[in-house]
Amino acid sequence: MREYLLTLCVAAAVTYLLTGPVRKFAIAAGAMPPIRARDVHREPTPRLGGIAMFGGLCAGLLVASQLTNIGEVFRTSDEPRALLSAAVLIWLLGVLDDKWGVDALVKLGCQMIAAGVMVFQGLTILWLPIPGVGTVALTQTQGTLLTVALVVITINAVNFVDGLDGLAAGMVCIAAGAFFLYAYRLWYGHGIGAAAPATLFAAILIGMCLGFLPHNMHPARIFMGDSGSMLLGLVLAAGAVSVTGQVDPDVMKLFTGSVRGAVYAMVPVYIPLILPLTIIAVPVVDLVLAIVRRTWNGQSPFAADRGHLHHRLLEIGHSHSRAVLIMYFWSALIAFGMVGFSIRSDSLVLIPSILTLSAVGLVVLLLPRFNPRVPLWAQRFVPPRYRRRPAMAGAGRAGAAEVSAVNGTGAGGAEAERSRVPLRRLNGATAVGERHRFSARRRIRSGRL
Repeated sequence: MREYLLTLCVAAAVTYLLTGPVRKFAIAAGAMPPIRARDVHREPTPRLGGIAMFGGLCAGLLVASQLTNIGEVFRTSDEPRALLSAAVLIWLLGVLDDKWGVDALVKLGCQMIAAGVMVFQGLTILWLPIPGVGTVALTQTQGTLLTVALVVITINAVNFVDGLDGLAAGMVCIAAGAFFLYAYRLWYGHGIGAAAPATLFAAILIGMCLGFLPHNMHPARIFMGDSGSMLLGLVLAAGAVSVTGQVDPDVMKLFTGSVRGAVYAMVPVYIPLILPLTIIAVPVVDLVLAIVRRTWNGQSPFAADRGHLHHRLLEIGHSHSRAVLIMYFWSALIAFGMVGFSIRSDSLVLIPSILTLSAVGLVVLLLPRFNPRVPLWAQRFVPPRYRRRPAMAGAGRAGAAEVSAVNGTGAGGAEAERSRVPLRRLNGATAVGERHRFSARRRIRSGRL
């Protein structure tokens, strides 16, 4: 576990440190597309955050190759090299798309080529466990088609959900965390060495997301762009392919008593990972709904619109922060729920605890908005939007004069005070964040002019 944590921390640190210089490079290179009608942000924001993520991926793989236990993965398996080869292709495609734009069909073809590179180097699905039947071996053609389909679906699912600040990176981080617990249990708990590459991929993926999130949380200073979202989807798909098609249920039968019992024990995670990944079920549902909606309206399935799940959460009145957290908690419930269902162990209390906290958080977020009354002694420990202004009763005109003296004398100070009060009222504080922040400020500034 310590080596995995070290790899995770290295990937996170390198990604975090590279994101700042990458942001300056993106601004200098002009990778700041204008605001589109479907965008939520109000100011041009640089992209190319995938460059920093790719640096974190390479650093994580490099450090892992030099460690004692994890280093065996590089000496006994070609899967890390297959992932890196495909990641280079998908990353270059994303960089070109972030800077100049690439046609949707061209991107789809390049995604299939990257998946083919993984298959060519051995990272492919070899068999499937099916309930009531057992292990079904796949032909080379069947394994290739299934692997390519899984990779393409996962890449586009992550790409589709990248619509709010911090949404894609956070959801993938949650999915990778659940996946890491499952793969690590197979590798360390059951001694199945074939699950070691998937465990390594999940640890590096968590580090990439954690290192990028501080720069990408609302309001984001940089976007990951297609170079980042497609890279995250590829790494997540590589781990799913590795653990789904490489871990033989014949090995699991040592812990369940029979091959059929092993299949049933692994189905709660295996089958959802294939059709497609349950750990990213929310973006996959969003992907399917987007394709159906656009096809029904006579549009191309690749046409952009504002009908995604996160857009609908904003339309019904949720703030940006609240919408992102709702998607986080839904992802945690689905991902850790499936992992917990597959474990069936009373000794592991971590996953039930995460499920309970996720359910409580989701219920709280879905409650009606309220302005919490924070005691005076606790106001220094809460965000400024929850702090109460000190009562001016008794101060009277002296308090108002003092405020005017700070902001300016005479009518100018009074006007400055009045300009701040409506802003405080318009920024309706919710249980999580502010609502309509940009529109409120725009109206106030126009009123000044």
